[in-house]
Amino acid sequence: MVNELYLDFYIVNGKVCSVKEVNTDLINSPSIYEVIRVIDGVPLYVEEHLMRMRKSARLLGFKIKKSDDEILYEIKRLIAANNFPNLNIKLVFSDLDKNNQMFLAYFIKSYYPEKEVYENGIHTILFNIVRENPNAKVVNIKFKEKIKKELEDKNAFEALLVNEDGYITEGSRSNIFFVIDDKVYTAPEGDVLQGITREKVLKVSKELGIEIIEKNIHIDELKNLDGAFMTGTSVNVLPIKTIDEIKLNSVNNKIIKEIGLRYIKDMENYIESKKNLF
Repeated sequence: MVNELYLDFYIVNGKVCSVKEVNTDLINSPSIYEVIRVIDGVPLYVEEHLMRMRKSARLLGFKIKKSDDEILYEIKRLIAANNFPNLNIKLVFSDLDKNNQMFLAYFIKSYYPEKEVYENGIHTILFNIVRENPNAKVVNIKFKEKIKKELEDKNAFEALLVNEDGYITEGSRSNIFFVIDDKVYTAPEGDVLQGITREKVLKVSKELGIEIIEKNIHIDELKNLDGAFMTGTSVNVLPIKTIDEIKLNSVNNKIIKEIGLRYIKDMENYIESKKNLF
């Protein structure tokens, strides 16, 4: 956790603290987290993130004791204390099994793909692993380290997680969508972490009249793809160029382009509507 802290200040249980005086024992199990992108002082889709965080706690058998208003107030203080940067913040609730739960909010170093990455697409790899509880966003250091090493070794941007039956469920830090003909396929929500960007992509696809089918894609079906893309807090809608050795023309796929542009518009509308509140 100490290595993640970015900028000058973080929040712990409502108190603004200097990162120079961080306590190394702040996060204890069981713990859950959310990552929210801040743009122009506005935490993007924060309502949905807090709703998902509460769901994560319930799935583990716990309840978050802070109200949304209390959490939002502390987020505002964090943003102001660090002079309104355009970066991601991380919210962490730990000690969920105790009366005095620990709540942390802090900025993390954030990477947003350059224009060229969207124009060229990304390289991804297949990775055989199954999340123990895919619907809950749980702190899992070993999982992150294992994936990070594999991505570095194979010079890949993202890993597509494959279950024991050979079906692709999601990315290691994203949701994954596949295009076949004029339809878009993605894993059923019960099999994956229900990403906030994923939910917005489902919404804008419906607005565009694009059919979304919630169905797992088997690795043997990858040869039939017309395109694929990943979604996430920092990447929005990002075309996939390759899956292992399979090449895709995702960057020129009309459906992927339409979804990407409509998502950006939805994001801009949200930020504009919330500027007076943050």
